[in-house]
Amino acid sequence: MAAPPLLPELYEHRWLGLAVSFIALYVGYKIQAFRRLSAFGGPFGVGFTSIPHSWSFLTGRSHLFYKEAIDAYGPIARIGPNDLVTSSPELLAHMSAVRSSYSRGKWYNRATRYEPGKDHVFSELDEEKHKRRRQQMAHGYSGKENLSLESSIDTHVSELINLVHTKYLSTDQYARPFDFARKIQYFTLDVISQVGFGEAFGDLLADEDVNEYVKAGQIGLTVTTVGLALGITWFLQLPLVARALGPSEKDVVGFGRMIANARALIRKRLERETDNRSDMLASFVRNGLNADELLSETVLQIIAGSDTTAAALRAIMLYLLSHPRIYTKLQAEIDAKALEGRYQGVIPDSELRKLPYLQAVIKEGMRMHPPITDSVPKRVPDGGDTVSVDGKSVFLPGGALVSYAAWPLHHSKAIFGDDAGVFRPERWLVEKDEKKMSEMNRTHELNFGYGKYQCLGKPIALMEIGKAVFELLRNFDWCLGKPEEPWREHNYMGIFVHSNMWVMATERTLNN
Repeated sequence: MAAPPLLPELYEHRWLGLAVSFIALYVGYKIQAFRRLSAFGGPFGVGFTSIPHSWSFLTGRSHLFYKEAIDAYGPIARIGPNDLVTSSPELLAHMSAVRSSYSRGKWYNRATRYEPGKDHVFSELDEEKHKRRRQQMAHGYSGKENLSLESSIDTHVSELINLVHTKYLSTDQYARPFDFARKIQYFTLDVISQVGFGEAFGDLLADEDVNEYVKAGQIGLTVTTVGLALGITWFLQLPLVARALGPSEKDVVGFGRMIANARALIRKRLERETDNRSDMLASFVRNGLNADELLSETVLQIIAGSDTTAAALRAIMLYLLSHPRIYTKLQAEIDAKALEGRYQGVIPDSELRKLPYLQAVIKEGMRMHPPITDSVPKRVPDGGDTVSVDGKSVFLPGGALVSYAAWPLHHSKAIFGDDAGVFRPERWLVEKDEKKMSEMNRTHELNFGYGKYQCLGKPIALMEIGKAVFELLRNFDWCLGKPEEPWREHNYMGIFVHSNMWVMATERTLNN
């Protein structure tokens, strides 16, 4: 009996053959990807799929997902086929050092673009361009060319205090709880818009979300997080899609209105002389930023600077209000400083730095609840890199992405002691071991990034936080309005958004 012709049989089943070949190639690719990082442990399935990592972003718990991975698998854990996460301060500093050959991970940083095809200092992946942009902006952020920086912050601290005085004081006769989370957002938005644009949004004076910038910001964070988690950032940033679904400068309120107002303000400023001005925008112009670059950077600082500083202030106040011993001790230091009577109005930053317990409280609040837990993954240089982690040599394959695990780092018992899970500001004052103290301080600094990626807005944020905490405790006595549910919190790709932080304030009288 003759055998059936081979070629007709193969042709008849060609689609099956192609499917089998495709599956074989796909399985081979997955096995190869799995083996590249097989030396690192991680949650079930992460060697083959990014679904657990994506789900952590969608559910607002990426910081806890990272902590669980680090707690279970050590200071470097696997969280995806090509993704690692670390809580090692040495490795984090090594990757971000000024002369480091590591670069930014595309999937995270590019997701922060708010205009298709246009990068700002955070989304820029080209290391040389990023370095040059930072150099152009550094003086404006530091205050060297922004002489009105502190007075601008003082203006809005005074407005915050006045708002509580005039509308939200509780008395023996009547309680007036208010949402501290929202008022602090107004404060940080007014500060950063004043510093960045030379003109505040006016949220504190109006006691409302003027032009719905707060609402628009949260919508933007939601869309960005979903795009990042599902891997569709590239689609959302297509010009046609962005024009159809994104904010428009023709919008009456919201993010589009913010961009339109910023563009108009920048155009107006560029038409005037900037050499004699000493604000941030003038500094950026003097250092070579054009109109489009000014727009990208100033809008970025509104988004990034307001949410992160607000989150830090909320956390510090929440921990103070829930720890009476520490609250009383800090208020006593503040009262003693106020009674010195060496200044008028809002306390100067130079005097704030002389208050050891206040500085310890700020550090401890940011340690217990890091205000930002963004992944900021770094790409291992081609060829790989051998690093030292906890005294052991570890090889990282080239092209792997290593993210930042803020939560386990700042709660590390090895760094902060066995009571690292407890709010105790004294740890920053009583530690006698200089090496240990240095390690604690270096770890705290990682809240602001490190090296070539360090946050440019760090001086502004710390000045805002110190002045606000000092004046809030100097002028009022505080308590939680709903201690059974002190706030509602959601983590959007590392940025915390809080709401319903109900508090009550009663007036204090201090003779100074």
